[in-house]
Amino acid sequence: MDQHRELIERAQHVIGYAFNDPGLIVRALTHASVAHGRLESNERLEFLGDAVLGLVACEAIFVLYPDLLEGEMTKIKSVAVSRKTCAKIARQIGLEELIRLGKGIRDQHGSLPHSLAAATLESTIAAIYLDAGLGAVKRWLTPLLEPFITNAAESGHQQNFKSVLQQHVQREFQCTPEYRVIAQVGPDHAKTFTIAVQIGDAAYQPAEGASKKQAEQRAALNALDALDLVEHVSDGTIRIVRRREIGETADAT
Repeated sequence: MDQHRELIERAQHVIGYAFNDPGLIVRALTHASVAHGRLESNERLEFLGDAVLGLVACEAIFVLYPDLLEGEMTKIKSVAVSRKTCAKIARQIGLEELIRLGKGIRDQHGSLPHSLAAATLESTIAAIYLDAGLGAVKRWLTPLLEPFITNAAESGHQQNFKSVLQQHVQREFQCTPEYRVIAQVGPDHAKTFTIAVQIGDAAYQPAEGASKKQAEQRAALNALDALDLVEHVSDGTIRIVRRREIGETADAT
């Protein structure tokens, strides 16, 4: 462990946890590109950490929102355990800077792809779990997850703008939004799609995305924006506005 002493010390400082078995955090921060074999990398820990993350997130949502039913809790969980959220947490605490990997994987700014940053968080979760059990993971992870859980619950959309738009359109216009592909450019492995939403005779501002799903979500958001159904908060988050059945007052939920 002597050759990894600095890594262990930095990791324990970043995490705020001292390992009984420091070898666990070394493995958690070892990418397959530099491991002697895949069994020596963080891939197995990532598998376990994903399951532990789901359990911690579910319990936090269950406790924070005692009046929500399964469907709504599931939507919030999907945001809380997403690759995007995990990558944000890894970057927020400085964990992604510690992972050991081969050359050329980081971008020119030194950042990891979302998937690798997220995997680093999951493998670290597993390392703490194996070292000290679920209680230690919850004490460390729950405060990191709660802001994302709260934002997802309060946003009213959980990043699924298509679902919100469809519910509104079916209720107000008794029809279903149609998504039209305006353009697709680039090679098969790196296409960009441009998609627009059509609601009856009205067409809304198109949006681009690296996949049809991403472009459709962005196009749905453009339509919601045009229909005055979203609020752009100063911190960059987006909330759905629920209009009362009587009057023009709107509530952000």
